[in-house]
Amino acid sequence: AAEALRRINEFNSQNMANTVWAFATADVAARTLFDAIAAEALRQINEFNSQGMANTVWAFATAGVAARTLFEAIAAEAL
Repeated sequence: AAEALRRINEFNSQNMANTVWAFATADVAARTLFDAIAAEALRQINEFNSQGMANTVWAFATAGVAARTLFEAIAAEAL
């Protein structure tokens, strides 16, 4: 998680979706990483495809990390 945090500004939408998916799938708690990805994802929201959006929301929900602003942005983008 520490390395991902250091490099978050280099991530594209797929990198972010894959990272949160991997941490959620592995059941690894990484709240700080999820928060940082939520903030960066908001900046790049128009770059996410539908699969990336779905994987990101699934990962946050599975990890139990609330990110209301991100969820609202994804919902708006999906429409």
